[in-house]
Amino acid sequence: MAVPLSILDLAHIGTGETAGDSLRASVTLAQCAEEWGYRRIWYAEHHNMPTIASSATSVLIAHVAAHTRRIRLGAGGVMLPNHSPLTVAEQYGTLETLHPGRIDLGLGRGPGGDHKTVQALRRDAASVDRFPQDVRELQGYLTGETRVPGVNANPGRGTNVPLYILGSSLFGARLAAELGLPYAFASHFAPEALGQAVALYRREFRPSGQLDEPYVIAAVNVVAAEDTETAQRLFTDIKRARVGLFLGRTLTPGEADAVLSSPVGSQILTMVKYTAVGGPAQVRDYLAWFADHARADELILTSSVADREAWLRSYELLADAWDLAPD
Repeated sequence: MAVPLSILDLAHIGTGETAGDSLRASVTLAQCAEEWGYRRIWYAEHHNMPTIASSATSVLIAHVAAHTRRIRLGAGGVMLPNHSPLTVAEQYGTLETLHPGRIDLGLGRGPGGDHKTVQALRRDAASVDRFPQDVRELQGYLTGETRVPGVNANPGRGTNVPLYILGSSLFGARLAAELGLPYAFASHFAPEALGQAVALYRREFRPSGQLDEPYVIAAVNVVAAEDTETAQRLFTDIKRARVGLFLGRTLTPGEADAVLSSPVGSQILTMVKYTAVGGPAQVRDYLAWFADHARADELILTSSVADREAWLRSYELLADAWDLAPD
């Protein structure tokens, strides 16, 4: 298939697991994905979430990079308003220096946590408004053309770590187009503005030193299994788990199903609108349709399958069905 596939690893901490278990599973996935032919793996910055282990993205990337050889690794993304651009440039400049040609830096403007977490991060309420300026400042540090006279990122200066703008609305699409950067849309949980955002980005894109033509990465959920029945069962478990997360408590399967059939449940189901579920051929065909629907140059897949063996197998089956091969 012409469109490359990548992975968004949410570093989920499953029931009965520790953060260490999750991080070890992330290393295993990266090693397997490298052999299966996936292009890149990204990790997202989340805070104060007991089921996610990727809060310190740069540290996780360094660890995974040390245990792999060639697959690209990056943040999908760093929530830039939580950090100073100089600090991010130094961290990712260090990663690029240690692992040249393998590091990506996706940037978002959300908090990565709730209101109390924002306060604990010492995040300025106005920092989100500075996001476009902070992206430009960060870009200057990485290219070696600093926007702050007398201040440089060391390491970082001249590493040209590629930047990606992440978004789920028109704001990110417009900024990515204006700066001439690749645009990654979070359609795996915020599907509604996908078409409009991609159209705006492609229409308003301006070439830059990093990118000559628009480049869209679209995120999509994947549940692949040996057969349709197994995949549907795994997907049902995922939807029930999302209800529990949404409500903040553990529910029986029957209670979760009742919520899913309610108006609240319809909101949860909307979040997983773009999900490829089924056997390998079914999932392949859905992703081919989705790539065309999203006008995507690359797809980034995420799987919330709880069982670790089935989670890995889902990516393996799809790699085979998509005819991926290591570079």
